[in-house]
Amino acid sequence: MFSRRFRIAGVAGVMALLGVGWAGGQQGSGPQGNSSFVDADGTAHITRVVPVPTTISPEAQAMLRRPAGPEAKTLEERRRMMDESQARESKLWLAAYPVKMSTSMIAGVPVREVLPEDGKPMHPDWVLINVHGGGFNSDSGSMVESIPIANLTHTRVVSVLYRLAPEHPFPVAVDDTIAVYRELLKRYQAIHIALYGTSAGAVLTAEVAVRMKQLGLPMPGALGIFSGIGDLSQSGDSHALFSGSGLSGELPVPVRGTRDKGYVASTNPKDPVLSPMYADLHGLPPTLFVTSGRDMQLSGTTMLHRAYLRDGVDARLVMFEGLPHAFWYDEVLPESREACGLMATFFVRELGR
Repeated sequence: MFSRRFRIAGVAGVMALLGVGWAGGQQGSGPQGNSSFVDADGTAHITRVVPVPTTISPEAQAMLRRPAGPEAKTLEERRRMMDESQARESKLWLAAYPVKMSTSMIAGVPVREVLPEDGKPMHPDWVLINVHGGGFNSDSGSMVESIPIANLTHTRVVSVLYRLAPEHPFPVAVDDTIAVYRELLKRYQAIHIALYGTSAGAVLTAEVAVRMKQLGLPMPGALGIFSGIGDLSQSGDSHALFSGSGLSGELPVPVRGTRDKGYVASTNPKDPVLSPMYADLHGLPPTLFVTSGRDMQLSGTTMLHRAYLRDGVDARLVMFEGLPHAFWYDEVLPESREACGLMATFFVRELGR
């Protein structure tokens, strides 16, 4: 079982007030019952005992039972940990989904090129552009987000290694992606290009689409927003409920206001490119949204999906049961393979119209 204690400093008193038993003081112990207290300003101080769901695969259940790993204390350490993690994960993905990888430059921007194993795309007139996750300040996914998609679609994937915050705050990553897109338009029709990303890359996907519209560029054939948000001026409800690992790991008490300040920097957090929830989204291409039940970005993903629907975009949402943020990075999970399959099928269908 998992338990989550919100607003930890007040939980013991709240539980005493409510007469709820507490098994504390021992390794692995935790609350033995549920409690909820809502204070005068509406903040909920709650304890919940949440069993591992039986509605997910045995592999996913085992993943949820693992304790969260150590948290990076500096940006340098975070980037090192991300690089090491992606190197490990990419080996698993390559074994299951063989591809050819190389690095190059497009429009002066470094990119990771991912091709089917034989080097011959089934659709040579298509290209998929990936903008990786990593909190805007590191690279957690340029390989793991590209390998399975290139293999499953048998299509060229270009992963943009955009400049990172805080050294290069908004709109630098948007500008780098737009530069790559403009260059690829010289070879590919826009309707045969897809743009997608996970986490920070999902946010960036939405930002780039709005910027394309502002610039009058032809729209790509499809977008993939996989666990992202569209409002950097505030946090959604799920950000207070879940950490990056779901119900395990550190969970600071939420602070109201601007998200990802190293990326936002001096920009108005309600700028319509930075926060596409405030943009006119009419005319954006068909978009697939993917999230999960314990995703800290669940609120942000579903709110942005609704904004797309309000503006008449063909927007589809898939939510997986009980899994944490960007679970599809974990090749071991059957749900990860299912998610990648859904993403690939969506791109093939939309680019093939």
